[in-house]
Amino acid sequence: MSEAMLKSATFDPKIKPYWLIFAVCASTLGVVTIPLIPVIVLIVWIVSGSILAAMSAQLLERKLVVKRGVFFKEEKSIPLEKITDVGLSQGPLMRLFGLYRLSFETAGQSGHGALVSLLGVVDASEFREAILTQKDNLTAQQPTKANSDEPQSQVELIRALTYSVKNIEQMLVTLLDERK
Repeated sequence: MSEAMLKSATFDPKIKPYWLIFAVCASTLGVVTIPLIPVIVLIVWIVSGSILAAMSAQLLERKLVVKRGVFFKEEKSIPLEKITDVGLSQGPLMRLFGLYRLSFETAGQSGHGALVSLLGVVDASEFREAILTQKDNLTAQQPTKANSDEPQSQVELIRALTYSVKNIEQMLVTLLDERK
């Protein structure tokens, strides 16, 4: 069963000059790489177009699908109910280009930082709100455990636990008898 796409992210073409300036700034920090700046600029300009074309993010009914990568393709599917935070950040150089970074953190993720981050989404705050709204709609539709099935009373639970404990005791007695 295929899910309906609710929203698709588009990426700002200003990412290319942002990456270019970032690469030049990073290159000037290393004295050895200063003579290589023209080569680095050419490589970044050529490769950034392919990287930008390979990036996509689609909000589906129950998940967010992020694809990227030119040489090493990567596709991540993040269930909306697992998303704990959608961060919106902007550094000084990003502010100069009017770009934002969306970062997604999920429940149960290992390590620090975002599981996935997207740089240069057009109308990033709108895309963020669409994700959070769909997440809220999804959690509102899911019935709580108390409403999903007829809950057992506490007495029934105690009876079931007592029955289980008696079965375990009987198995232990049988095992001990076999050892003798």
